[in-house]
Amino acid sequence: MKTLSFILILLLFTVSVNSKVFKLQSPDGAVELTVNVDNEISWSATLNGKTAIEKAVISMQLSDRVLGTNSKLRKNPVKEINETITPAVPHKDAVISNHCNELTLQFKSDFSLFFRAYNDGVAYRFAETSGKSYEVLNEQMDLYFPNGSGSFFPQEESMYSHNERFYPYKKLDEISESDFCSLPVMFDVPGNARVLFTETALNNYPGMFLKGKGETAMQTKFPKFVLEAIPNVASSPDRNEIISKEADYIARVSEARNFPWRVFIISNDDRTFVESNLTYQLSEPSVIENTSWIKPGKVAWDWYNANNIYGVDFKSGLNTETYKYYIDFASENGIEYVILDEGWTKSTSEILECNPYLDARQLIEYGKTKNVGIILWVLWKPLNENMTEILETYQSWGAKGIKIDFMQRNDQYMVESYEAIARECARLELLVDYHGAFKPSGLRRKYPNVVNYEGVKGNENNKWSNEITPEHNVTIPFTRMAAGPMDYTPGAMMNAHPVNHIISFERPMSLGTRCHEVAMYVVYEAPLQMMCESPSTYKKEQETVDFITKIPTVWDETRVLEGAVSDYIVVARRKGDKWYVGAMTDWTAREFNIDLSFLDEGQYTMTVMRDGINADRFAQDYKKERRLVNRTNKIPVKMVSGGGWAAIIEK
Repeated sequence: MKTLSFILILLLFTVSVNSKVFKLQSPDGAVELTVNVDNEISWSATLNGKTAIEKAVISMQLSDRVLGTNSKLRKNPVKEINETITPAVPHKDAVISNHCNELTLQFKSDFSLFFRAYNDGVAYRFAETSGKSYEVLNEQMDLYFPNGSGSFFPQEESMYSHNERFYPYKKLDEISESDFCSLPVMFDVPGNARVLFTETALNNYPGMFLKGKGETAMQTKFPKFVLEAIPNVASSPDRNEIISKEADYIARVSEARNFPWRVFIISNDDRTFVESNLTYQLSEPSVIENTSWIKPGKVAWDWYNANNIYGVDFKSGLNTETYKYYIDFASENGIEYVILDEGWTKSTSEILECNPYLDARQLIEYGKTKNVGIILWVLWKPLNENMTEILETYQSWGAKGIKIDFMQRNDQYMVESYEAIARECARLELLVDYHGAFKPSGLRRKYPNVVNYEGVKGNENNKWSNEITPEHNVTIPFTRMAAGPMDYTPGAMMNAHPVNHIISFERPMSLGTRCHEVAMYVVYEAPLQMMCESPSTYKKEQETVDFITKIPTVWDETRVLEGAVSDYIVVARRKGDKWYVGAMTDWTAREFNIDLSFLDEGQYTMTVMRDGINADRFAQDYKKERRLVNRTNKIPVKMVSGGGWAAIIEK
């Protein structure tokens, strides 16, 4: 990190004695941010001279004053940041270049505003420095886009939500003031750019939502500070609550602090939204000194397949024998973990004891002999009531981590609870997978033991719906995944087209082809990646299992070769000297020629799983083949409707 030279300041930052207009450019000059300080503070952003964000009006309403209204400027330094980040858990890249230009506006009323311009977007955050105690009544961000703009809009019905949404395209002038969405959300300015908005470095502060403001504008919406929450006796009171009393403010603050970064990835190339590391770059650095115990990997998962083990001489179910079968399967296939999901405890609220048919400690010890770790599912509500004893107990048994479920809130208390759980689990060297959760918001860098988040409509929905379509599957890499890893839980072997898809809670099917499903292991980022199908079914599909288990869950390098939101994606990822390629399409059959020039010199063996000749009729049809390739080759990729393609390329 270094201060810009005087010449670079003159190029990037124009201000006269009386001017209140500031300009900041990205290092490559393509993105430009213009900040106006007057009675109010606003900013705008362009990409290659074209409007991406027409105007954003920002402020913070505190209980004792407003930050951003009639504020007097004290200083306005600019600097260049150029550093390298090495993630403890590399979700997409083992080395990240963090290069941007930063403008700091320091005001006389004990606050600052930081603006950053990156080659792939912009970000800003407030910082309050008085050290006093106060309440945050609201944080304003009114976003204005050019006429004709639209959004891939993850609409919510309530802020009490798992934040698992679809991303239908809506024109902004069709979004009413009562419509609101969770983050991340993508905006489309036709002919100019697309803008992916989310937040990061979120701690001890409520998560943001956006709602309509009329015409082509959006504004913020926050959950209020929760004063009282009571069990919902009419609907699973062990996990569902009623917010019975709220304050008239959104957060309490008792010290000087930085507020979350508001992040805008800006590009006219959809591939950027998958390659971007902005949400990670702007997160707080790791507070864990020793991260060697954090082991990403794959997980044999039980809940999707309802413990349907067959061809055995014991009764399958939530019992020790069934989970020993899972552990044996994981061990035989080099799968690092098995999850004991809902049902392993005495009850969902009595979570320090096992059900009468299952011995978790015995299974953990058995797993150790097979080199398979055990992760334990737990509800947030009982864990929150007795966190230290429960986590210390699980750690004493030898569990490797927890999957925590049914948080369903974004208020300040809940956000702080996420961090408290991550902190305590880090102390005990336990992994954390958040379900029933909001999107990743920076905690995965600060606490690298946080290895996955749900907050996505994934395969589990196949158990009760036919809505998890290939179109949805090629939308979420550009939208939800821009915020961070997602526990979509791929791996279904019962694959179908709409004409023969059947909804079954205990024997679910996925929509799309077998290779569409396999490609997810390359396309979807998830350091803790599920294999959702029954081990008994996997044993009948050993060729597919052998291919999937060779695909890593963390990466040294990511390149998106082809991509269009909600249409298709082709991703190449490197781990060591091997490359992995995953391609997925929506309901439109597609063909590409993949250029292998990303390879080093030399000969490689490429093992491919592609849609079979009859995959357009029978979705499970695939063809596995092998050939020699080098960096001069262009490889034809053909996908049927709802299809996919995957390759492992090794010297």
